Amino acid sequence: MAEEKIVLTADGLKEIQEELERHKTEGRKDIAEKIKVALSFGDLSENAEYDEAKYEQGKLESRINELEAILQNYELIDEKKIKKDIVNRASLVTIEDIETKKRLTYQIVGPQQANPLKGRISDESPVGKALLDRKKGETIIVDTPAGKLKYKIIDIDKKKKK
Repeated sequence: MAEEKIVLTADGLKEIQEELERHKTEGRKDIAEKIKVALSFGDLSENAEYDEAKYEQGKLESRINELEAILQNYELIDEKKIKKDIVNRASLVTIEDIETKKRLTYQIVGPQQANPLKGRISDESPVGKALLDRKKGETIIVDTPAGKLKYKIIDIDKKKKK
């Protein structure tokens, strides 16, 4: 069975490429310097700085591998084909909590790009799933651990304004 493609917006692809480049250059250089300094302390058997630097190196290389795997298996969302009358991946959706009247605006993205603090939710999250293929004015009900939440779709747009 073929591996499922990782869905990215153009902005998400750019962020991943930039992060990978940063890790391969600055990140590796910083870790190499930490290891060099730790080695200067002598005995490696009781060298906490060396152990920490090697641990950080492992985490960094793991993230580099993860980013490279994403870049080998992604599907770019064609943002020109996004319609404003229905919620799609990459849509910018403004919803209103029926109970509190609080408005939230999210861009629907793939899981790799999701970051609710930056206004990006995954199309696989409960809210993201409930929003897909819905229209402006519709009400959605989302099951959460805290109970059922009701949202009204206020607006659907193509992309975040810069």
